[in-house]
Amino acid sequence: MLQNAAKSAARKAVTELSQLPKPGDKLHGFTLLRAKHVPELELTALHLQHDKTGAEHLHIARDDSNNVFSIGFKTNPPDDTGVPHILEHTTLCGSEKYPIRDPFFKMLPRTLSNFMNAFTASDHTFYPFATTNAQDFKNLMSVYLDATLRPLLKQSDFTQEGWRIGPENPQAMLAAGSHAKPEDRKLVFKGVVYNEMKGQMSDAGYLFYIRFQDHIFPDINNSGGDPQKITDLTYKQLKEFHAEHYHPSNAKVFTYGDMPLADHLKEIDAQLGAFEKIRGDVAIHRPIDLSSGPREVRLVGPVDPLVDLNKQFKTSISWVLGDTTDVVESFSLALISALLSDGYGSPLYKGLIDTGLGTDWSPNTGYDSSGRLGIFSIGLTGVQESDVPKLKEEVQKILRTARDKGFERSKIDGYLHQMELGLKHKTANFGMSLLHRLKPKWFTGVDPFDSLAWNETLAAFETEYAKGGYLEKLMDKYLLNDNTLTFTMTPSANFGEDLVKEEEARLSKKISEAISSAGGEEKARAAFEERELGLLAEQGKSNTEDLSCLPSVHVQDIPRQKEPVALRDETTDRVKIQWREAPTNGLTYFRAVNTLENLPDELRNLIPLFTDAIMRLGTKDLTMEQLEDLIKLKTGGISVGYHSTSQPTDFMQATEGLMFTGMALDRNVPIMFELLRKVVVDTNFDSPEAAQQIRQLLEASADGVVNDIASSGHAFARRAAEAGLTWDAFLKEQVSGLSQVKLITNLASRPESDGLEDVIGKLKTIQQFALAGSLRTAITCDSENAEANRKALSTFVGSLPAQSATFPRREAPKFSRDIKSFYPLPYQVYYGGLALPTVSYTSPQGASLQILSQLLTHKHLHHEIREKGGAYGGGAYSRAIDGIFGFYSYRDPNPLNTIKIMRSAGQWAVDKEWSDRDLEDAKISVFQGVDAPRAVNEEGMGNFLYGVTEEMKQKRREQMLDVTKDQVREVAQKFIVDALEKQSERLVFLGEKREWVDQSWAVKEMEINGSE
Repeated sequence: MLQNAAKSAARKAVTELSQLPKPGDKLHGFTLLRAKHVPELELTALHLQHDKTGAEHLHIARDDSNNVFSIGFKTNPPDDTGVPHILEHTTLCGSEKYPIRDPFFKMLPRTLSNFMNAFTASDHTFYPFATTNAQDFKNLMSVYLDATLRPLLKQSDFTQEGWRIGPENPQAMLAAGSHAKPEDRKLVFKGVVYNEMKGQMSDAGYLFYIRFQDHIFPDINNSGGDPQKITDLTYKQLKEFHAEHYHPSNAKVFTYGDMPLADHLKEIDAQLGAFEKIRGDVAIHRPIDLSSGPREVRLVGPVDPLVDLNKQFKTSISWVLGDTTDVVESFSLALISALLSDGYGSPLYKGLIDTGLGTDWSPNTGYDSSGRLGIFSIGLTGVQESDVPKLKEEVQKILRTARDKGFERSKIDGYLHQMELGLKHKTANFGMSLLHRLKPKWFTGVDPFDSLAWNETLAAFETEYAKGGYLEKLMDKYLLNDNTLTFTMTPSANFGEDLVKEEEARLSKKISEAISSAGGEEKARAAFEERELGLLAEQGKSNTEDLSCLPSVHVQDIPRQKEPVALRDETTDRVKIQWREAPTNGLTYFRAVNTLENLPDELRNLIPLFTDAIMRLGTKDLTMEQLEDLIKLKTGGISVGYHSTSQPTDFMQATEGLMFTGMALDRNVPIMFELLRKVVVDTNFDSPEAAQQIRQLLEASADGVVNDIASSGHAFARRAAEAGLTWDAFLKEQVSGLSQVKLITNLASRPESDGLEDVIGKLKTIQQFALAGSLRTAITCDSENAEANRKALSTFVGSLPAQSATFPRREAPKFSRDIKSFYPLPYQVYYGGLALPTVSYTSPQGASLQILSQLLTHKHLHHEIREKGGAYGGGAYSRAIDGIFGFYSYRDPNPLNTIKIMRSAGQWAVDKEWSDRDLEDAKISVFQGVDAPRAVNEEGMGNFLYGVTEEMKQKRREQMLDVTKDQVREVAQKFIVDALEKQSERLVFLGEKREWVDQSWAVKEMEINGSE
C-alpha cells in the first residue's frame, strides 16, 4: 500500500507544475517562457527558448518511461532537386565528434532504442528517437546533435547518397580489369536518394499527390526531389543549404517522458552554445489564392497493368480554407470532412463511389491541416474519362444537400466518442505520436499549447455548436462556392517509356558536358570510373574502421530475467478465456480466434473479401450507415481478420482460423459483442445491392494495387519466396501475398453483367462457420470489470451457432515451388527476397540464427547492398515462430549483384573472425525489439496468438544473451551454406523483366483473365 502511494506520488511529481520550473526561470542556457498542465493527457508542457541562439524547445513531462527526443529544422526547398532530402541522408554519414562512415547506421546495433529515424517533410526536416534507457538517451542525443549541427558533408557522401554518374557494375568491372564487359562499364545515374525517388515516381498514387501539391502549393517545391531535377544539385549547393538551415536559430527541439528536463538542457546547451544567433528561415508558405474563381490542371501519369484500362483516371476538387492557427475552426473543419466522407454511409461515398463514378478516394482526399491554411479535397481514382467532368457538379450537389439537411448530433457524438477512446487508450509510443501530431503545425506557426489542449478545444467547439448552425455556416464560408482547383491525372501508355527516354537524354547531356570539360571521351570515362572505384574503396573501409568513438549501451545493461506477464486461464462452456487483468483506464480489449481445420483453399482465399464485405453490406434490419454510427458511438472499433501461425514446437505444422477483435469502454462491452455478432452472422449477402457493393470492394482493392505492391515490394517478394517452404507461409501468401492480388484483380475484371453468384455463395459459406463452434478468447481489462465481462462474453457465446464447421481431410502440403521466380511489374527498381527453412521457436539454434541475422545486416549486407549497390534498403531476417531465415532488398537498381551477395553471405559469416564487440552489437540490436515497450492490450498476445508461453520467452531470452561466436558460425554453415548447396532456398524478385531474367527463372505473369 505504501509502495503504491510512493509510486503515485512519484508519477504526480513528473507532471506537477509546482515541482517544475516557473516562467522566467533560467535553466542551463534556456529561459522557460510558459508552462501548461493538460490533465486529460496526463502531461505538462514547457516551452523554452535558448538564450544565445533563440532555438525553441518544447518539453512534455509525462509519467512515461519511453522517452523521446527530436531536433528539427525549417527547410523550405528552394527547388525540386531534393536538397532537404539529400541533406537528411548526408548529415548522418559522419560528423566532427563521430568522424566515421555512417554513424547513424552504426549506432543502430549499439542502442536499446525502440525508434530511430529521420524524416524530410514538405517544409521541415526532423530527427527523432525513442528509448527507455537514460544512458542510451544521452548517447543518441549526442550523436543526433553532432550529426545535424556539425556533419562532415564529404563530397563522397553527397555522391553516394545523392547522385552521381558511374559504371553500372563497378565490382564486376574491378574484378575483370581490362576484360570488363561493356554492360558492366555502361554509365548510369546512381545514388541512394536518386533510386529511392525513382521508386517513388513509379507509384501512381504518390505521383498524383506530389503533382497535386506542386499545383496547390507552388511556393513549396518537392522536398523529396524529382529524379529529373535531382541531377542538377551540386555539392556546393548542398553545403550552403546546410549552413543556412541547420542552425540552432532555425531549430525546434522536442523532448518527452519522465527523464529530468535539466539533464537534457545541460547537454543541448553544450552543443548549441557554440553558435551565434542568425535569422532563421521564418517563411511560412501558403497555397494558391483561388478567390478569383476555378482553375483546372491536367497531367499524364502511368497506366496500371492490373486494372481495367477504361478506369484509370484520377481527379479531385480542392478548396483552400482558413488559418489553421484557429484550432477550434480547424478541428471543426476536420469534423465536417469526416462527416462528409468517412465510412460507407457518408454522403460523399454514397453519392460518388456507390454510384460508380469512381472506385476509391484519391490520395489527397480529406482535410489537410498541416499547412498554415487548410486544404479540403475530394477526389476519385478508377474514373472513366467520360465521367471526369461530372465530379465537380456531383460534389457540389452533395455538399449543398448535406448543408441543407444539417448534421445529426448522433454522428458528431460518434466522432467525439472515438476521440475520448483515443485519449484513454494507453499506447506504448504516445510520445512519438504526440511529436508527429504537433511538429508539422509547430513549423507553420500553430501554437503547440493550443494543439495539446483537447478539452479546451472540445469545450469551445460545443459552445459554438450550441449557437446553432455552426458546421453549416463553416460550409457556407468555405465550401459552397466555385473557388476550386480541379486536378486530373490521365493515364498514358507511354509514361514509363517517356521517363526512360528522358533519363537517357539527361544522362547523355551530362556525359557530353563531362567530355567537353575533361577534353575527351576517354578522359571523362576514366574520371567517372576513377571516382566510382574511389567510392568503392572508401566504402570498403567501412567495415574495418575503428568505431571506438561511438557511444554504446552494453549487454550487461540488459536484464537476464524479464518479469513475466501475469495471465490467468479459464474454461467455461464452449469457450477458453485468457485473462490479462491490468489498469486499462476504463477500457476492455477483446480478441477471439475460431480455429478452422482442413479449410479449403477456395474459401480461405476469399476470407479477406469476406472481412471487407461484412463491414460494407449491412444486415436485414440495419444499413451499413446505421451500423457504422453504432460502432463509432459504442466501441473503439471491431474487426474480423484471418489468422494463421506455425507451432512454436514444430514450424512445419500450422493452424489457421478467423480472428475477432474489439475495444470498448467497460460499460459498452455487451453492445460491442452484439455488434460483432451482428456484422458477422447477420450481414445480408442476399440483398439486391450485394453484388454491386462487393464489386465496388473488389474494384477499390484492385485500383492502385501496383502502387500498393511497390510501397512494400520486398515484403511481397519475401512472402512469395517463403510460401514454397512452410505450410504457414503458404497460407499467409494466399491471403496477403501476390496470389491474393492476382485473385482480386481477376475478380474485379469480370464484366459488369457478371452477378458474382459463385463468389457470393462462398462468402455465405464462410459466414455460416465464421463464429460457429468453440472460440479461444482473450480479455484485457481492470480486475473489477472481469466478472461483468465474463457474463457479457457468456451471453455472446450463447448467441452463436454451437456446431463447428467440418471439411474433408486434406493431404499434407507438397512444396514444389520454383527455386527462382520472377514477377514482371512496371517498376524502375527491383524488390527481392531469398528464404530458407530453419528450426522451430523452441530450438536452441533459433537464438543463434536471430543473432546471425543482425550480424549480417549491420556488418555486411547494409554495406554491400545499400552503400555499394545503391539500393534503398537490404538485410537479413530471422523469424523465430515461422522457422525461416532470409534476405531482402528494397528499391534495388542492381539485382544481379544483390543475388550474389545474398548467396555468398553465409560463407562470409562462416569465414568472418567475429569480435566480442560484433557479438555485443548484434545482441543489443535484437533486444531493441524484444524489450520495446508494449501497450497494455498487447501484453500476453504472444501466448494467445502464437502459443509462445512466458517460460518459452524467458528460455529464448537467456539463449540469445548466451550465443557464442562459434554458434553463429555453426548456424551460418548449416542453415545457409549447406542449405544453398542442397537447393533448399526460394528466391523471388519483382520488377521490369530484362535480359538477365533467363530460362533459369520461372516467370510468373500477373495476368488478368476475369476468372477465379
